[in-house]
Amino acid sequence: MWKIVVGFVVFAGLALFVLSKGGDVDMGGEKHGAEALHTEAPAATASAPAAAPAPAAAASEAK
Repeated sequence: MWKIVVGFVVFAGLALFVLSKGGDVDMGGEKHGAEALHTEAPAATASAPAAAPAPAAAASEAK
């Protein structure tokens, strides 16, 4: 039992060390309101038409 406690303490210490060396780590949880950082995804351009797949009937006739 004591080995589990020692392992947990060592693992927790290692995790805190890695997080402290990682830079800007926000452990504050989910953000709402003005402090939330939202980035908009780039809009897809409508000028490039999507390629339509060939109908299955045409593919079977080609055999």
